[in-house]
Amino acid sequence: MAKCIQTSKTYTAQTNPVSCDSNRSQVDDHAHTAVNCGEDLDDLWLTMKDEAKSDVEQEPILSKFYFSSILSFDSLSSALANHLSVKLSDSSLPSGILYDLFQGLLAEDQEIMRAVQGDLRAAKERDPACLSYVQCFLNYKGFIACQAHRLAHKLWSMGRKSMALVIQNRVSEVFAVDIHPGAKIGQGILLDHATGVVIGETAVIGNDVSILHNVTLGGTGKASGDRHPKIGEGVLIGAGSCVLGNVRIGDGAKIAAGSVVLKEVPPRTTAAGVPSWLVGGKTNPIKLDTFPSLTMDHTSHISEQLFDYVI
Repeated sequence: MAKCIQTSKTYTAQTNPVSCDSNRSQVDDHAHTAVNCGEDLDDLWLTMKDEAKSDVEQEPILSKFYFSSILSFDSLSSALANHLSVKLSDSSLPSGILYDLFQGLLAEDQEIMRAVQGDLRAAKERDPACLSYVQCFLNYKGFIACQAHRLAHKLWSMGRKSMALVIQNRVSEVFAVDIHPGAKIGQGILLDHATGVVIGETAVIGNDVSILHNVTLGGTGKASGDRHPKIGEGVLIGAGSCVLGNVRIGDGAKIAAGSVVLKEVPPRTTAAGVPSWLVGGKTNPIKLDTFPSLTMDHTSHISEQLFDYVI
């Protein structure tokens, strides 16, 4: 289960998502998952290869799979291009063609690889179930779907919209994750479990965001143009939640599981319920008028329960 964190602007998001809070608080260095610019991507790849070798020693039956997915490659980008091409290929879209396409995109845009590194670290640091980087890379469909989206978004931004939509469709079919290639997503993203995640075309997601399964960042069906949510940095969105319309979710906010959010959520505030109401955090105490017909005892109890853990 994902943890909620607060972050600072340590790096720039892949597509420069819009921050929802210009007066963010200081970073908690222990929780922060952003990529350290001093850490080399090659170091992470060497760590992953060591993890792969260790796994093969424990499970020799996996040696062929690990060799074809990890150990035969000399870089994270080439291994990622291969892994995505194998996962998304079909009879009419061979893996070799997809590999060449993905490899070319990754070589052209190094910002994508920095985002990949951030996503790997996010899973390792924020998901207690994540055993290693290599397990995330090979087996976490949320991670794989997110990287496929990064490549589809690159194609979309290049004007290659037909190819981008084909990639989106294949990701939806294979992983049950539907992210429109026009959506802008930052770094350090954790799609935990990921099944049923839907993200609309004009959605913008900041850095270090955690999203659980069956989450919809969608439109209301009543608007065109810029019609999808804008998610700030360090936000946690609980399972089964819907955030609808061009609404802003402030940095460090939490959306409780099963909530329906139709209005702005301020920074470091929890939203819960259908439709959602606001539960103040430690820096912005709860106000009675934000709750529908609840007593002080009720609101204190809800605030304590939801702020400690909302999913």
